[in-house]
Amino acid sequence: MALGNHSTITEFLLLGLPADHHTQALVFVLFLVIYLLTLSGNLLMILVIKASSHLHTPMYFFLNHLSFLDLCYSSVTVPKMLENLLSEKKTISVENCLTQAFFVLASGGTELCLLAVMAYDRYAAICYPLLYGQMMSNELCVGLVWGSWGLAFLDAFINTLLAWNLDFCETRVISNFICEIPSLFPLSCSNSSVNFAVLFCSALLHAFGTFLLVFFSYTRIVATILSISSASGRGKAFSTCSSHLTTVSLFYGSGFLRYLMPTSGSPWELFFSMQYSVVTPLVNPLVYSLKNKEVKTALKNILQKSLQHLR
Repeated sequence: MALGNHSTITEFLLLGLPADHHTQALVFVLFLVIYLLTLSGNLLMILVIKASSHLHTPMYFFLNHLSFLDLCYSSVTVPKMLENLLSEKKTISVENCLTQAFFVLASGGTELCLLAVMAYDRYAAICYPLLYGQMMSNELCVGLVWGSWGLAFLDAFINTLLAWNLDFCETRVISNFICEIPSLFPLSCSNSSVNFAVLFCSALLHAFGTFLLVFFSYTRIVATILSISSASGRGKAFSTCSSHLTTVSLFYGSGFLRYLMPTSGSPWELFFSMQYSVVTPLVNPLVYSLKNKEVKTALKNILQKSLQHLR
Protein backbone atom coordinates (compact mmCIF):
# COMPACT_ATOMS: atom_id res chain seq x y z
CA MET A 1 0.00 0.00 0.00
CA ALA A 2 1.42 3.39 -0.93
CA LEU A 3 2.35 5.76 1.83
CA GLY A 4 0.04 8.74 2.17
CA ASN A 5 -3.45 9.59 3.27
CA HIS A 6 -6.11 10.11 0.60
CA SER A 7 -8.74 11.49 2.96
CA THR A 8 -11.33 14.04 2.01
CA ILE A 9 -11.26 15.23 5.64
CA THR A 10 -8.31 17.42 6.66
CA GLU A 11 -9.04 17.80 10.38
CA PHE A 12 -10.83 16.13 13.27
CA LEU A 13 -12.89 17.54 16.13
CA LEU A 14 -11.77 16.57 19.64
CA LEU A 15 -15.01 16.72 21.62
CA GLY A 16 -14.29 14.58 24.64
CA LEU A 17 -14.32 17.44 27.16
CA PRO A 18 -17.24 19.58 28.42
CA ALA A 19 -18.64 22.16 25.96
CA ASP A 20 -19.94 24.63 28.56
CA HIS A 21 -17.65 27.69 28.73
CA HIS A 22 -17.75 27.99 32.53
CA THR A 23 -16.96 24.31 32.97
CA GLN A 24 -14.19 24.54 30.36
CA ALA A 25 -12.53 27.36 32.33
CA LEU A 26 -12.55 25.25 35.50
CA VAL A 27 -11.25 22.19 33.64
CA PHE A 28 -8.52 24.31 32.04
CA VAL A 29 -7.29 25.53 35.44
CA LEU A 30 -7.46 21.99 36.86
CA PHE A 31 -5.41 20.42 34.08
CA LEU A 32 -2.97 23.33 33.92
CA VAL A 33 -2.24 22.75 37.61
CA ILE A 34 -1.94 18.99 37.01
CA TYR A 35 0.46 19.57 34.11
CA LEU A 36 2.66 21.98 36.10
CA LEU A 37 2.73 19.57 39.05
CA THR A 38 3.61 16.71 36.70
CA LEU A 39 6.50 18.66 35.19
CA SER A 40 7.83 19.85 38.55
CA GLY A 41 7.40 16.46 40.24
CA ASN A 42 9.19 14.48 37.55
CA LEU A 43 11.92 17.10 37.07
CA LEU A 44 12.50 17.07 40.83
CA MET A 45 12.74 13.27 40.81
CA ILE A 46 15.34 13.41 38.01
CA LEU A 47 17.28 16.11 39.89
CA VAL A 48 17.27 14.17 43.17
CA ILE A 49 18.50 10.97 41.48
CA LYS A 50 21.23 12.81 39.57
CA ALA A 51 22.41 14.77 42.62
CA SER A 52 22.47 11.85 45.11
CA SER A 53 25.35 9.43 44.60
CA HIS A 54 23.73 6.73 46.78
CA LEU A 55 20.81 6.64 44.32
CA HIS A 56 23.09 5.72 41.41
CA THR A 57 21.83 2.13 41.36
CA PRO A 58 19.91 0.15 38.69
CA MET A 59 16.56 0.74 40.42
CA TYR A 60 16.96 4.51 40.35
CA PHE A 61 18.51 4.45 36.90
CA PHE A 62 15.23 2.98 35.64
CA LEU A 63 13.19 5.37 37.80
CA ASN A 64 15.12 8.28 36.30
CA HIS A 65 14.10 7.15 32.81
CA LEU A 66 10.51 6.59 33.96
CA SER A 67 10.35 10.19 35.20
CA PHE A 68 11.73 11.47 31.89
CA LEU A 69 9.22 9.33 30.02
CA ASP A 70 6.35 10.69 32.13
CA LEU A 71 7.48 14.21 31.24
CA CYS A 72 7.28 13.29 27.56
CA TYR A 73 3.99 11.42 27.92
CA SER A 74 2.25 14.30 29.65
CA SER A 75 3.67 16.84 27.18
CA VAL A 76 2.31 14.83 24.24
CA THR A 77 -1.28 15.01 25.50
CA VAL A 78 -1.96 17.86 27.93
CA PRO A 79 -0.79 20.99 25.98
CA LYS A 80 -3.11 20.23 23.05
CA MET A 81 -5.95 19.58 25.47
CA LEU A 82 -5.33 22.95 27.16
CA GLU A 83 -5.24 24.64 23.77
CA ASN A 84 -8.61 23.14 22.82
CA LEU A 85 -10.16 24.20 26.12
CA LEU A 86 -9.34 27.83 25.27
CA SER A 87 -10.32 27.57 21.61
CA GLU A 88 -13.74 27.80 20.01
CA LYS A 89 -12.63 25.29 17.36
CA LYS A 90 -11.64 22.00 18.96
CA THR A 91 -9.81 20.84 15.86
CA ILE A 92 -6.63 18.97 15.04
CA SER A 93 -5.33 18.26 11.56
CA VAL A 94 -5.23 14.66 10.35
CA GLU A 95 -1.42 14.80 10.20
CA ASN A 96 -1.08 16.21 13.71
CA CYS A 97 -3.63 13.71 15.00
CA LEU A 98 -1.65 10.79 13.60
CA THR A 99 1.58 12.28 14.94
CA GLN A 100 0.06 12.59 18.41
CA ALA A 101 -1.33 9.04 18.18
CA PHE A 102 2.18 7.82 17.32
CA PHE A 103 3.80 9.45 20.35
CA VAL A 104 0.97 8.39 22.68
CA LEU A 105 1.40 4.77 21.58
CA ALA A 106 5.21 4.98 21.67
CA SER A 107 5.28 6.58 25.13
CA GLY A 108 2.75 4.10 26.52
CA GLY A 109 4.61 1.16 25.02
CA THR A 110 7.92 2.35 26.44
CA GLU A 111 6.36 2.69 29.88
CA LEU A 112 5.02 -0.87 29.69
CA CYS A 113 8.51 -2.14 28.92
CA LEU A 114 10.16 -0.02 31.61
CA LEU A 115 7.73 -1.22 34.27
CA ALA A 116 8.49 -4.82 33.28
CA VAL A 117 12.23 -4.11 33.44
CA MET A 118 11.79 -2.54 36.89
CA ALA A 119 9.90 -5.64 38.04
CA TYR A 120 12.81 -7.81 36.88
CA ASP A 121 15.20 -5.50 38.75
CA ARG A 122 13.23 -6.00 42.00
CA TYR A 123 13.18 -9.76 41.35
CA ALA A 124 16.97 -9.81 41.00
CA ALA A 125 17.47 -7.64 44.10
CA ILE A 126 15.19 -9.63 46.39
CA CYS A 127 15.61 -13.19 45.10
CA TYR A 128 19.35 -13.04 44.32
CA PRO A 129 20.83 -10.27 46.50
CA LEU A 130 24.37 -11.69 46.37
CA LEU A 131 24.33 -11.87 42.57
CA TYR A 132 22.43 -8.61 42.05
CA GLY A 133 25.48 -6.62 40.91
CA GLN A 134 26.31 -9.23 38.26
CA MET A 135 22.73 -9.72 37.10
CA MET A 136 22.05 -5.97 36.73
CA SER A 137 25.29 -4.71 35.20
CA ASN A 138 25.51 -1.19 33.76
CA GLU A 139 25.65 -2.56 30.24
CA LEU A 140 22.49 -4.63 30.76
CA CYS A 141 20.61 -1.71 32.33
CA VAL A 142 21.44 0.60 29.42
CA GLY A 143 20.53 -2.12 26.93
CA LEU A 144 17.18 -2.77 28.62
CA VAL A 145 16.28 0.93 28.55
CA TRP A 146 17.24 1.38 24.90
CA GLY A 147 15.47 -1.86 24.04
CA SER A 148 12.30 -0.56 25.73
CA TRP A 149 12.36 2.65 23.70
CA GLY A 150 13.24 0.86 20.46
CA LEU A 151 10.56 -1.85 20.74
CA ALA A 152 7.84 0.65 21.63
CA PHE A 153 8.73 3.06 18.82
CA LEU A 154 8.82 0.23 16.30
CA ASP A 155 5.39 -0.95 17.42
CA ALA A 156 4.02 2.62 17.23
CA PHE A 157 5.59 3.18 13.81
CA ILE A 158 3.98 0.07 12.31
CA ASN A 159 0.50 0.88 13.66
CA THR A 160 0.70 4.57 12.73
CA LEU A 161 1.97 3.78 9.24
CA LEU A 162 -1.06 1.55 8.67
CA ALA A 163 -3.39 4.23 10.07
CA TRP A 164 -1.83 6.81 7.75
CA ASN A 165 -3.23 4.88 4.79
CA LEU A 166 -6.83 4.96 6.03
CA ASP A 167 -9.37 7.15 4.25
CA PHE A 168 -11.40 9.47 6.48
CA CYS A 169 -14.67 10.84 5.16
CA GLU A 170 -17.91 12.27 6.57
CA THR A 171 -17.59 11.52 10.31
CA ARG A 172 -14.77 13.54 11.91
CA VAL A 173 -15.70 13.73 15.60
CA ILE A 174 -13.38 12.04 18.12
CA SER A 175 -15.07 11.63 21.49
CA ASN A 176 -11.82 12.05 23.39
CA PHE A 177 -9.35 14.77 24.35
CA ILE A 178 -6.44 13.14 22.48
CA CYS A 179 -5.88 11.21 19.28
CA GLU A 180 -5.31 7.49 19.72
CA ILE A 181 -5.14 4.76 17.10
CA PRO A 182 -8.33 2.94 18.27
CA SER A 183 -10.33 6.19 18.05
CA LEU A 184 -9.53 6.51 14.34
CA PHE A 185 -11.00 3.18 13.22
CA PRO A 186 -14.69 4.19 13.51
CA LEU A 187 -13.94 7.37 11.52
CA SER A 188 -12.50 5.53 8.54
CA CYS A 189 -14.60 4.89 5.44
CA SER A 190 -12.05 2.33 4.24
CA ASN A 191 -11.57 -1.18 5.59
CA SER A 192 -9.72 -0.97 8.92
CA SER A 193 -9.87 -4.68 9.78
CA VAL A 194 -6.15 -5.15 9.06
CA ASN A 195 -5.32 -2.13 11.24
CA PHE A 196 -7.42 -3.47 14.09
CA ALA A 197 -5.88 -6.94 13.80
CA VAL A 198 -2.33 -5.57 13.83
CA LEU A 199 -3.07 -3.28 16.79
CA PHE A 200 -4.76 -6.10 18.69
CA CYS A 201 -1.88 -8.52 18.05
CA SER A 202 0.76 -5.94 18.94
CA ALA A 203 -1.17 -5.07 22.12
CA LEU A 204 -1.34 -8.74 23.06
CA LEU A 205 2.36 -9.34 22.39
CA HIS A 206 3.57 -6.06 23.85
CA ALA A 207 1.21 -5.60 26.78
CA PHE A 208 0.71 -9.22 27.81
CA GLY A 209 4.34 -10.06 27.14
CA THR A 210 5.51 -7.40 29.58
CA PHE A 211 2.68 -8.26 31.99
CA LEU A 212 3.82 -11.89 32.09
CA LEU A 213 7.33 -10.73 33.00
CA VAL A 214 5.88 -8.57 35.78
CA PHE A 215 3.66 -11.45 36.99
CA PHE A 216 6.53 -13.97 36.95
CA SER A 217 8.84 -11.54 38.77
CA TYR A 218 6.35 -10.81 41.53
CA THR A 219 5.37 -14.46 41.91
CA ARG A 220 9.00 -15.23 42.73
CA ILE A 221 9.32 -12.07 44.86
CA VAL A 222 6.27 -12.96 46.98
CA ALA A 223 7.53 -16.52 47.47
CA THR A 224 10.93 -15.20 48.57
CA ILE A 225 9.43 -12.61 50.93
CA LEU A 226 7.18 -15.21 52.57
CA SER A 227 10.21 -17.40 53.21
CA ILE A 228 11.88 -14.65 55.28
CA SER A 229 11.54 -15.56 58.95
CA SER A 230 11.45 -12.09 60.55
CA ALA A 231 8.44 -9.78 60.15
CA SER A 232 10.71 -6.74 59.88
CA GLY A 233 12.66 -8.40 57.07
CA ARG A 234 9.47 -9.20 55.18
CA GLY A 235 8.23 -5.64 55.65
CA LYS A 236 11.49 -4.14 54.42
CA ALA A 237 11.56 -6.40 51.35
CA PHE A 238 7.95 -5.64 50.47
CA SER A 239 8.43 -1.87 50.96
CA THR A 240 10.94 -1.83 48.09
CA CYS A 241 8.23 -3.16 45.76
CA SER A 242 5.11 -1.33 46.94
CA SER A 243 5.74 1.82 44.89
CA HIS A 244 6.31 -0.17 41.72
CA LEU A 245 3.22 -2.30 42.33
CA THR A 246 1.10 0.85 42.70
CA THR A 247 2.41 2.25 39.40
CA VAL A 248 1.90 -1.06 37.60
CA SER A 249 -1.68 -1.35 38.83
CA LEU A 250 -2.58 2.18 37.72
CA PHE A 251 -0.97 2.02 34.30
CA TYR A 252 -1.57 -1.57 33.22
CA GLY A 253 -5.21 -1.61 34.32
CA SER A 254 -6.28 1.49 32.40
CA GLY A 255 -4.03 0.81 29.40
CA PHE A 256 -5.28 -2.75 28.90
CA LEU A 257 -8.91 -1.73 29.10
CA ARG A 258 -8.47 1.22 26.72
CA TYR A 259 -6.67 -0.61 23.92
CA LEU A 260 -8.44 -3.96 24.13
CA MET A 261 -12.04 -2.76 24.54
CA PRO A 262 -14.08 -1.95 21.38
CA THR A 263 -14.17 1.76 20.51
CA SER A 264 -17.71 2.96 21.14
CA GLY A 265 -17.33 6.56 22.34
CA SER A 266 -18.31 5.66 25.91
CA PRO A 267 -17.21 7.84 28.86
CA TRP A 268 -15.07 4.93 30.07
CA GLU A 269 -12.74 5.37 27.10
CA LEU A 270 -12.17 8.99 28.10
CA PHE A 271 -11.66 7.93 31.73
CA PHE A 272 -9.08 5.25 30.89
CA SER A 273 -7.21 7.59 28.49
CA MET A 274 -7.16 10.26 31.19
CA GLN A 275 -5.95 7.73 33.76
CA TYR A 276 -2.81 6.53 31.97
CA SER A 277 -1.86 9.66 30.00
CA VAL A 278 -2.56 12.43 32.55
CA VAL A 279 -3.05 10.99 36.04
CA THR A 280 -0.30 8.33 36.08
CA PRO A 281 2.54 10.75 35.10
CA LEU A 282 1.39 12.98 37.97
CA VAL A 283 1.08 10.17 40.52
CA ASN A 284 4.33 8.31 39.74
CA PRO A 285 6.76 10.82 41.34
CA LEU A 286 4.45 11.20 44.34
CA VAL A 287 4.26 7.43 44.85
CA TYR A 288 8.02 6.94 44.55
CA SER A 289 8.87 9.89 46.78
CA LEU A 290 6.27 9.42 49.52
CA LYS A 291 6.75 5.65 49.78
CA ASN A 292 10.52 5.58 49.40
CA LYS A 293 12.73 6.40 52.38
CA GLU A 294 15.89 6.74 50.26
CA VAL A 295 14.27 9.33 47.97
CA LYS A 296 12.83 11.24 50.94
CA THR A 297 16.25 11.23 52.65
CA ALA A 298 17.98 12.42 49.46
CA LEU A 299 15.39 15.17 48.96
CA LYS A 300 15.79 16.27 52.60
CA ASN A 301 19.58 16.44 52.19
CA ILE A 302 19.30 18.53 49.02
CA LEU A 303 16.90 20.95 50.72
CA GLN A 304 19.21 21.27 53.75
CA LYS A 305 22.22 21.99 51.54
CA SER A 306 20.20 24.56 49.58
CA LEU A 307 19.18 26.33 52.80
CA GLN A 308 22.78 26.34 54.02
CA HIS A 309 23.92 27.99 50.77
CA LEU A 310 21.20 30.62 51.12
CA ARG A 311 22.40 31.46 54.60
